[in-house]
Amino acid sequence: MSNELRSKVQAVLPSVRKDLEDLVRIQSVSADPDRLSEVERSAQRTAELFAAEGVDVEIVRAYDGAPPAVIGEKKGPEGAPTVLLYAHHDVQPENDHADWDSPPWEPTERDGRLYGRGAADDKAGIMAHVAALRIFGDDLPVTVRLFIEGEEEVGSDTLVELLGQHQERLAADVIVIADSGNWDIGVPALTTSLRGLVRVDIEVRTLTHAVHSGMWGGLVPDSLMTLARVIASLHDDAGDVAVEGLHRGPAADVDYPEERLRAESGAAPGIEWIGTGSSVERLWTKPSLSITGLDAPKVAGASNTLVPAARARISLRVAPGDTTENALACLVRHLESHVPWGATLTHTVVDTGEATQIDATGPAYDAARAAFTEAWDGTAPVDMGVGGSIPFIAEFLEAFPQASVLVTGVEDPDTRAHGANEGLHLAEFERVVLAEALLLRNLG
Repeated sequence: MSNELRSKVQAVLPSVRKDLEDLVRIQSVSADPDRLSEVERSAQRTAELFAAEGVDVEIVRAYDGAPPAVIGEKKGPEGAPTVLLYAHHDVQPENDHADWDSPPWEPTERDGRLYGRGAADDKAGIMAHVAALRIFGDDLPVTVRLFIEGEEEVGSDTLVELLGQHQERLAADVIVIADSGNWDIGVPALTTSLRGLVRVDIEVRTLTHAVHSGMWGGLVPDSLMTLARVIASLHDDAGDVAVEGLHRGPAADVDYPEERLRAESGAAPGIEWIGTGSSVERLWTKPSLSITGLDAPKVAGASNTLVPAARARISLRVAPGDTTENALACLVRHLESHVPWGATLTHTVVDTGEATQIDATGPAYDAARAAFTEAWDGTAPVDMGVGGSIPFIAEFLEAFPQASVLVTGVEDPDTRAHGANEGLHLAEFERVVLAEALLLRNLG
């Protein structure tokens, strides 16, 4: 049976590749109001792809004008498990075309990779699901349900509402979320933890209006200097987050080689790592804190003026096992206790997303590990953490508490999702397709 499935994968790959390239050409940037028609077009094309494989599909939205999602069902044998397949058809903006080595909306193969915006994140996830259905045809071993989202890249604002509106049509024994990645080329992974996210904008004010720096400097604190003091308080001398009350936990015993860390992170020559503990603990199971934006006068054209107020955006990654409610409270308490010189500090919550910790034990996970090991020719999957956040996974766990949630994906360390030259490793994609077909077989 395994050899038969491998032959079927080979047979469907050319058509799957063509359909993937057609999807990549659709500029479904959900963050761009001028391209919302493209998001609609990608939903329609996604629905057509699944309908062609015998899935009873429907394009749904939480309310009129909301982003389009595709849901559907194809029944398997009586009494077989139900598997919900998730992916998303919207993509990130491509940003400056000059940063790309080939046009972002024209899929281009180079050195075994297919480049283009969405080629991996997450239109390849869609096509892995299509491919599995195409392989089995009318001999599907399980009942398959679909949820292909159209707003993942802008925060999944209506996801919870959609899950509630269509809960009976989406309920499943196993949920396969194809929006993560593998540990390395040739090494598969199941994602079992993801950090959460709290983003906060803070403003520090020291003056009611700008004043001359020569007349008042030395007596009146300027807001930029004050904000710098607040920001500096967020880490200790070792680079660990200094906010008290945040959860920290252990990580899997996985070796992340130094040379690979440096290559994949883009660290400048000579840069030292911050924090303590193993590298994967720092990346997966400890909180991290970054300043991702500043509002201040530009150096070019700056005058001899004390700036009355300065703003920063703080991005706090929340360790699995913590909650955004606790993390936000701890962060705000720290900020308010560390603002110096009587300055006024105000904060605004930008967004939050819960961390996820998956208990990856039980028959569904055994079936997945067996499928991955077979697809990767004997290499067992790594239980991997992810430092970034996919908040909707926690929402699936809450909506379907009895389901086994398998977080997989097509990405590898050099996929460059969200960046220029996003690319899909084609040989790994073939293994992903085979693994999903083997998983459905094993579950059935």
